[in-house]
Amino acid sequence: MSSQNPTAPGPAPLAPPARKNPRGPLLRLLAVVVLLAVIGWALWYFLDGRWYEGTDDAYVNGNVVQITPQVPGTVVSIGADDGDRVHAGDVLVRLDPSDADVALAEAKANLANTVRKVRGLYSSVSGARADVAARQTAVDKARADYHRRVALARSGAISAEELAHASDALTSAESALTAAQQQYQTSKVLVDDTVVASHPDVQAASARLRAAFLDDVRATLIAPVDGYVAKRSVQVGQRVQPGAALMAVVPLHGVWVDANFKETQLTDMRIGQPVTIRSDVYGGAVEYKGKVQSLGVGTGSAFSLLPAQNATGNWIKIVQRIPVRIVFDDPAQLDQHPLRIGMSLDVDVSLHDRSGPMLSQRSPSKPAFSTDVYRQQLAKADAAITQIVHANMARTK
Repeated sequence: MSSQNPTAPGPAPLAPPARKNPRGPLLRLLAVVVLLAVIGWALWYFLDGRWYEGTDDAYVNGNVVQITPQVPGTVVSIGADDGDRVHAGDVLVRLDPSDADVALAEAKANLANTVRKVRGLYSSVSGARADVAARQTAVDKARADYHRRVALARSGAISAEELAHASDALTSAESALTAAQQQYQTSKVLVDDTVVASHPDVQAASARLRAAFLDDVRATLIAPVDGYVAKRSVQVGQRVQPGAALMAVVPLHGVWVDANFKETQLTDMRIGQPVTIRSDVYGGAVEYKGKVQSLGVGTGSAFSLLPAQNATGNWIKIVQRIPVRIVFDDPAQLDQHPLRIGMSLDVDVSLHDRSGPMLSQRSPSKPAFSTDVYRQQLAKADAAITQIVHANMARTK
């Protein structure tokens, strides 16, 4: 029976199985996702994304209509304050009208007096014409007397002295006729081819009345457009001079966007291209639709107060920005979600349609901005002139 050696080595133990890395599938999945994302982004960029240019260097801009007096005066009333909504024709500021009222009354009296004087000129013409007719009759009578006396003098019926007196009377009558004719022509020239209303003296007096009427009307400052009051600086009792800025009216329904694009972004930008606009105040909840109205004709630095002079000193190239004006397609959007001047915006311009021009090709066919609130001022003055002329004309009995 053999004996076993207790110190002899036994059979080697089996090695444990290798453990799989649980992150391997996740990493492969992540790599696939990243690859698909890159492919998707590349497809989007080459098919659509590269046809957009955007910037956040964009701001709301608009017309700021300054309210300035046209005549000097003292402020007695202020009709609107900052933030108030006003409509075209609303009273904003009233000046003391006392001086203008006095000047207007004087101009009315001057026109009435002028009409009466011109009526006198027409009467003078009629009188001068009658005087010429009377003088002509006197000449005819004196000539007839003279010729009768010539025949009588030949027969010795009258003396030579009486014939001389008849000759002198004829000469005097002819001289008086000549003077009357000259006076008639002088009077006729003053009113020739006119009526009272179109006479130069009446026209001059009417012009003075219009000026006085405008000064009186302009003592009341009205809003030229619909909008909101801003920058009010005028105070009651203040003495103002023509041209001084008292306040401003901002028509927020007519604002636009000034977007400052880099010059490298303008390669495919054209007038008329659609634009998507987002405002910081509303975030992504509100998107405005607009279009490119014009591309600036110069960079912002070129029109600055101190334009850069790159031909002197050391030079560093800086990509410049050019302002692009964008207008809103639907002004109703601004009624629902109003914007204020100076607000920040994000804009994206779609470059798909590149058929439009880069610069405007035609001149404007109508005013860019206008008002007609002042149109009726002279119409009221003309009505007052017509009434005064009619009141001072001769009345038939």
